[in-house]
Amino acid sequence: MENVAKPETWAPVRRAILSVSDKRGLVELAQALADQGVDLIASGGTRTALAKAGLPVVEVAEYTGQPEILGGRVKTLHPRIHGGILARRNLPEDIETLAASGMEPIDLVVVNLYPFEATIAKPDASFEEAVENIDIGGPSLIRGAAKNHDHVAVLTDPDQYERFLAEFRSNGGTTLETRKRLAREAFAQTGAYDKAIAGYFEKCAALESGSEPAAESLPAALNIQFPLRQPLRYGENPHQQAAMYVDPSAHGPNLATARVLHGKELSYNNILDLDSALRLIRLFDEPAACILKHNNPCGAAIADDLATAFERAYEGDPVSAFGGIVGLNRPVDLATAELMCKPGRFLEAILAPGFEPDALALLTTKPTWKNSIRLIDLQAPIGPATPSPSGWDLRRIEGGMLAQSWDELEADPASGEVKSKRAPTATERRDLGFAWKIGSMVKSNAIVVVKDGQLLGVGAGQMSRLDSVRIAVEKAGAKARGSVLASDAFFPFRDGPDTAAAAGVAAIIQPGGSKRDVETIAACDEHGMAMIFTGRRHFRH
Repeated sequence: MENVAKPETWAPVRRAILSVSDKRGLVELAQALADQGVDLIASGGTRTALAKAGLPVVEVAEYTGQPEILGGRVKTLHPRIHGGILARRNLPEDIETLAASGMEPIDLVVVNLYPFEATIAKPDASFEEAVENIDIGGPSLIRGAAKNHDHVAVLTDPDQYERFLAEFRSNGGTTLETRKRLAREAFAQTGAYDKAIAGYFEKCAALESGSEPAAESLPAALNIQFPLRQPLRYGENPHQQAAMYVDPSAHGPNLATARVLHGKELSYNNILDLDSALRLIRLFDEPAACILKHNNPCGAAIADDLATAFERAYEGDPVSAFGGIVGLNRPVDLATAELMCKPGRFLEAILAPGFEPDALALLTTKPTWKNSIRLIDLQAPIGPATPSPSGWDLRRIEGGMLAQSWDELEADPASGEVKSKRAPTATERRDLGFAWKIGSMVKSNAIVVVKDGQLLGVGAGQMSRLDSVRIAVEKAGAKARGSVLASDAFFPFRDGPDTAAAAGVAAIIQPGGSKRDVETIAACDEHGMAMIFTGRRHFRH
């Protein structure tokens, strides 16, 4: 084809259009562009923010000669905007068309979209409000710039600004490699945006038809667009490549939106453990702490204050806690930080909804491991009211992928059916509920032993449930007397409760459902133990 323009390996930025909902880094980006003589065009709140910062900016309506119409629905949908973006700089016919129409090339498009996903995540969001937050002009600008990436750069996320500016400041433009990368990221974002809208309409249609959008609404096809957040040094093992990708529709505190305040780069295994710590610690209302090793909790406790909760979590199994991943559901205060820094203790990472200044100073200066500790701030409160994870729980298999709804815990598991002659005491019920929550995050076959809101022993990932019981009570030792035990699935035989009783366990919580439940209940009655059936298991493979 004779009229196809060859891509420019380097393209100057002389004119930029900016229209953003997320204004993080906007003024700094625009200032850097203006300092290099770039003409700025913007609309609405973006123009207001730039003008307020004292930057020279031309309103879109002034640039096009066409005022906004339809209550702002039509602003940037104009030939002077899209012609400037889509013109191929080294096709004479395109340049002549621009000149004849009094148009100018636009070399940089800075757009992020209306917050559709944040809007529908609000419990009280109406359908009309959701529809008004479907961006039309934004995706058009992004797609036009991404299509013409031979000559135009497109920025769709504030996290891209710093890397873009490093290149722009060095040469006043962008390389073809950069523009291709930005185009890939742009198309991924518009694809994910459209996917979120389509999913919302499907959910609304299911509700209108009277059916709940649950298992029966599994999508006919999984169209996944998770943009790359960062490459990782390696995967589970040094010979494996790895990276972290983010779900654009994710809401609530998560590792994609968390801020790393201090420490070495997070590894693949760190991220897996931190995610499990977050999923566990968000289950509690009261101050709580957990410590994970190899994706299993080895320590956990609740208390009246965070420092006590952490100390009891660590002391539950101090050998395993050494080098562990810590999750907390309250901001880290000085008292908690001082306990973390006690001689002989070493922590790999700490995740919490904030760090008080004096605690942060201590953790980054006092311990011998101050340079290696990773401190991760969730930047938002967490607890049982934290929104559930978005989308589906996905896992790759060779040749395909498995999808399931997320495993959400019962509101009050200890209120299940009492099957034994003796009902649990109020203290035992509290511990049974705590144990059930911990057990849901232990690899099956899972057994946990708890007393007074403190995890004492864990049996994880054994092929035999009896072996898991033996390991858990052995870990608990003498502290098992008067404790409670949680099992993530039913006991196939009475040998598990018999072994627990011999160690001094006083009460058990389990799903029930075995054909030998009668024998298991009889064992508890013989030993004077209380037993609750929840009717729901929580395997974690």
